[in-house]
Parts: sequence; C-alpha cells; structure tokens
Amino acid sequence: MEVIESSIEEVLSALRAGKPVLVTDAADREDEGDAIIAAEFATTEWMAWMIRYTSGYICAPMTEQRANELDLPLMWVKTQDPHRTAYTVSVDATDRATTGISAADRGLTARVLADRNSGPLSLMRPGHVLPLRAKDGGVLERAGHTEAAVDLMKLAGLEPVAMMAEMVNDDGTMMRREELFQTALRFDLPMTSISNLKDHLAKRSSKLNPSSNRIRFDAEAKLPTTHGDFRVRGYYDVQTTADHVAIIAGNPTGKNVLVRLHSECITGEAFGSLKCECGPQLDGAMDAIAADPQGGVVIYLRGQEGRGIGLLNKLKAYALQEQGLDTVDANLALGLPSEAREYGAAIAILQDLGIESVRLLT
Repeated sequence: MEVIESSIEEVLSALRAGKPVLVTDAADREDEGDAIIAAEFATTEWMAWMIRYTSGYICAPMTEQRANELDLPLMWVKTQDPHRTAYTVSVDATDRATTGISAADRGLTARVLADRNSGPLSLMRPGHVLPLRAKDGGVLERAGHTEAAVDLMKLAGLEPVAMMAEMVNDDGTMMRREELFQTALRFDLPMTSISNLKDHLAKRSSKLNPSSNRIRFDAEAKLPTTHGDFRVRGYYDVQTTADHVAIIAGNPTGKNVLVRLHSECITGEAFGSLKCECGPQLDGAMDAIAADPQGGVVIYLRGQEGRGIGLLNKLKAYALQEQGLDTVDANLALGLPSEAREYGAAIAILQDLGIESVRLLT
C-alpha cells in the first residue's frame, strides 16, 4: 500500500478541531508512530480512544518554560535513554475524580497542564500522566516526538502542551508506517512525519523575519525613573509565552550599541537579596545606558528566574546552597539543568530595534 502523508496544514487543522493526528519518526530511529492531541482539547472520548489504540503510556510534551512554571523536575538527571527523552515526575490533576488512571481523569490532567492559570499546586505527584520537556529548538534541534508535538501546537496557535502515546497493534506490537496509515484512513485522521515537519519549519523559517517569528510587539510607553527617562517596549514571546521588555535610552540603532541582557530576578531586584548581584547590576546598566551619548537598551527577560528554573526551584536551590552545594550542584540535585536560559527572544528584540551589533554590559 502506498503511504500518502497529509500536509502540515491538514495536521494543524485537525489539532485545532480537537482531533488526534498521527506522527511517524525515522525508520533508523524508533520507527514508530505516535498519536498526538492538543492537551487543551483532551476530552474523555479522545483519551479513551488513545488508551484503546496506543500503549496507554500517555505522555504530555511541553516547553521547558511550562515545565518550570509547574515545578516539574526531571524524573532522573543522568538519563540512560539513548534518545535522551526528558521525562519529568509523573502527575495527576489535584481535583481528579477517582485514582487518576481513567480516561476522564487523564483528560482532566491534560487540560490542567495546558491551562495558563494552573500552577504547581494544581497537580499531585506522582500520578498517571508523564510530562516531557521539549528542547527549545524543536525538531530542528532534536528530531523526537516530544519536540514534534510541541512544534505542532505552536504552529497551530495552541497552548504548547500536548498528549501523546505510541500506536500499537492488537497483539501489542508497535505499529509501523503502513499500519499507521491504515489506522489513519480508518479513523479519518491526518498522518505526517517528523521529516515532513522539519522540512516545513526549515522552509517557513527561511521566509519569515526571525524577530516576527519569535516575538510580537504589543505596547510602548514612556518610563521616567530615578536613573533617567526611558522608553519601554513590551513583547510577547511566541515560543515561551513570557512577556519581555526593552528599556531604551535615546534612539539606539545600528552598530556598537550599549546593551544589557538581564534575566528576571525578584529576590535580587525587589527583595535586595545578598545572594546575587542582580539588583545592583540592573541599576548599573540603567545608569550606564542613560549616560551613554548614543543611548542603549536593557532587555529584561522574564521567565528566567534562577537561570530559568523558576522562583520556587530557585528557593529550593538556595536551601541546598546553605548546606554547602554550589549553584550548579544544587540545581542538579533538584533534577534541574544548571543553566536553563536561552536568548532567542533577546536576539529577536535587538533585530526589531534595528540593532546590528552591541557592546554587551556584563
């Protein structure tokens, strides 16, 4: 039987309609296919379908940012998985109806994971759904189903959290490409491959302005401060859903612009913590760009508390540091990366401002 893949647009339309899609990986990798559905649309009916036609081992791929917001550390830091699948601790929705294993309960957990109003207390650990941390670079960085699921959610304009499980035959063996295609035809579901998704993203990236692909400008206002008078521009981060700001002195454009990339730090900036120098560094940067004849920019990156691990995890790391661990070891002891920040949004903001090269304030 000839296997005909659906277009990426057909896949995205199905996801927006709340239907699952089937995604295959390379024959020389796992040679398996996964059913993927948007977590925000995970109904009891579709979860029951996934449990019936997959292994039942249902995972929830999401961005690193979302996993940090929900306080979901890695299940095991030193993974022995050759594909380095980033499992976190398992979870259930706190207000589950029964034990958490039913289709209804797992659907509820999925919707809680995708809900922006949910937090760490919205979940109980361990549970019956396994979140996965996707690489920020998506399938162009790691060609796995985890990244494919999150990339598809982003392309569809949905919350970047999915539900996913591997398709199996009635005898328990893994479905291969032709069997997956037959299943797609049977249930009228689109089917594509990670290779097809990679090609789509590569072509899309080459056609789009990198800054408009990553960020969306939302607002600008005047900002008088004790350091001087500034303009502040607010941006929405399409990839992480964080809000970032550019604090601008003068009209800096072109080359050799004074710039500070500053990660959010409530303990250092608002509370005056002596455990870091973030507060004085921010004050110094604003003084410096206000005084520079050419002007300059402080790009304030939100969602990067504690090198990107989040405020609560940062406080846990503080407690371990009081026991003698350094920053890196404390993060690793919590099952978290030593450095979880990335600066794609900052680059996009600089491009939006017309800045070609910088003098970086450290």
